[in-house]
Amino acid sequence: MTTEARWLRRTAIALAVVVLLAVVPCWVSADDQQKPANKKEKTYALIFGTAYGPDDRPLYGVKITIHPQGKKRPSWDLVSDHRGEFAQRVHQGPAEYLVTGRADYAPAGDDGKPQLSRKKRLRGETKVHVEHDERLDIGVHLTE
Repeated sequence: MTTEARWLRRTAIALAVVVLLAVVPCWVSADDQQKPANKKEKTYALIFGTAYGPDDRPLYGVKITIHPQGKKRPSWDLVSDHRGEFAQRVHQGPAEYLVTGRADYAPAGDDGKPQLSRKKRLRGETKVHVEHDERLDIGVHLTE
């Protein structure tokens, strides 16, 4: 291949790249304009919480139930993670929710192992008021 052919090929590739860089932003902005502006996005409130044990440390594996105030059946069942945290999207708007946590707790002995003979059942409740589409940070403190 001669030097002139190489130069023509490189020039053609560079020109193609420049054209693509000029056309792609126009193409993307045209797609944005085609979306309807009146389309409503789904909004929600977020209940984000941490489950704490009797020693005020986060607890792993706490069974969390969240249900609207006045209803007997829970709407959401969750389990806290390794940091004791849980999160649930709920309907926006003025509403009251009852967050209940239940867990079995075996305190650690002097050697650091759980003492199953001293196992305890823990329970805690927290009421939450949701006003709009917002994030609510709560703590559920479990006691005997």
